[in-house]
Amino acid sequence: MQSRPRVALLIETSNAYARGLLHGIRAYVGEHASWSIYLTEHGRGETLPEWIQNWEGEGIIARVENQAIAKALLKTGTPTVDVSFGLERSPFPRVATDSNAASRLAAEHLSERGFKHFGYCGDARYHWSNMRQRHFSEYLRHAGFACHLFPEERAGNPISWERTIGNLARWVKQLPKPVGILACYDIRGQQVLEACRRLGAQVPDEVAVIGIHNDEMLCDLCDPPLSSVIPNARRAGYEAAAMLARMMKGEKLSPQVVLLEPVGIATRQSTDVIALDDPRIAQAVRYIREHASQRITVDDILRVVPMSRTVFERRFKHALRCTPHEHILAIRIKQVKSLLTTTDLPLSAIAERAGFEHAEYMSVAFKRATGVSPGAYRSRSRA
Repeated sequence: MQSRPRVALLIETSNAYARGLLHGIRAYVGEHASWSIYLTEHGRGETLPEWIQNWEGEGIIARVENQAIAKALLKTGTPTVDVSFGLERSPFPRVATDSNAASRLAAEHLSERGFKHFGYCGDARYHWSNMRQRHFSEYLRHAGFACHLFPEERAGNPISWERTIGNLARWVKQLPKPVGILACYDIRGQQVLEACRRLGAQVPDEVAVIGIHNDEMLCDLCDPPLSSVIPNARRAGYEAAAMLARMMKGEKLSPQVVLLEPVGIATRQSTDVIALDDPRIAQAVRYIREHASQRITVDDILRVVPMSRTVFERRFKHALRCTPHEHILAIRIKQVKSLLTTTDLPLSAIAERAGFEHAEYMSVAFKRATGVSPGAYRSRSRA
């Protein structure tokens, strides 16, 4: 009997993103392969276990977060796939979250809530954090807004939790308010929220915070619960396993990068606010959010917020830089994306739930907004 390929998974189990990667790898193995899996306790960025230097297996999937890990894995000579963007350049093929798409989603989420002041809180140890900072700042700059950056201490110098919170509190205190802040990942978001609590800054009215990775346990433990961008970690793990399978069969792959768009945003209390100076438009936006899936029109909104249509549309566009109809459509498209990714509902049922009268019209609107059909989006977002 032919022996099963031995595959080492150097992936931590302490956070939701890494566990999502493992679920995706398991799904691939269950569908396509039969591997002997080696998975041991391993912390993020830790030195590799000693046994890996004498590894006699056929493949490795690892979170390559620093140069020391990269060099140690290269020495093994074993086919390896990197499932991190911790390094600017990795010697291995890799699969990771699209930082541009994640940053854009977060910026849109905060902009839709009416914020005109923004901040980014990163972690200079990781290349992916620097990428998210750049993309977030660029998106806002193109939209006509500045982005205030947290002045981190030199990368590589570990500092205590208390010192970090103190630094964050001083930074948040001097930011213009109200302000929307993107934290590079959920732990950073938790720290920003703790800094706000100690400072006495009201969340989300004065400071709204959104993280990335949607670690549900961590987000729910935050005070208040943290909104977060939802990555497609399961698909990342699946794609990494498929890539490794090709390499173990002898296919030579260059250090290519597969980037996966996030699934969407999990909105929680930390961004549940409408930061608009115009209370009538804020009321209209809240009504749209709550009723967009009910096929509402501008006339329906005007019955809730009485004023002339011309004045309403002018004030709305001034506040949100889009028309009421465009805002309704954008919310419906987001609902379609979520249902395509998280359910097996047919397009007709998705159209009805998202507020479209016909599946055909939904498909046309969806492709116009995203560049792909609903079916293609569903296939692309799933392993």
